[in-house]
Amino acid sequence: MLGHRLIDYVHPYPAGNGRMARFLMNAMFASGGFPWTVVRVEDRSTYLAGLEQASVDMNVKPFAEFIAERTSWSMSKAV
Repeated sequence: MLGHRLIDYVHPYPAGNGRMARFLMNAMFASGGFPWTVVRVEDRSTYLAGLEQASVDMNVKPFAEFIAERTSWSMSKAV
């Protein structure tokens, strides 16, 4: 999750930062034995709101909770 936040914060590319951040996050999760975590289209506004709070308010808790929920959902589907 923090790898995702780092890419979002640094914003190194003119386009594709979100995709790269989600890929990095999932690569890190997969290396720890977790399934690929999916951010569904219908969850996009919650995802972006969490990123906004992390960027503007330096409050990563809503984003971390969102990612934890999506990871839990992905784990339930992988079994």
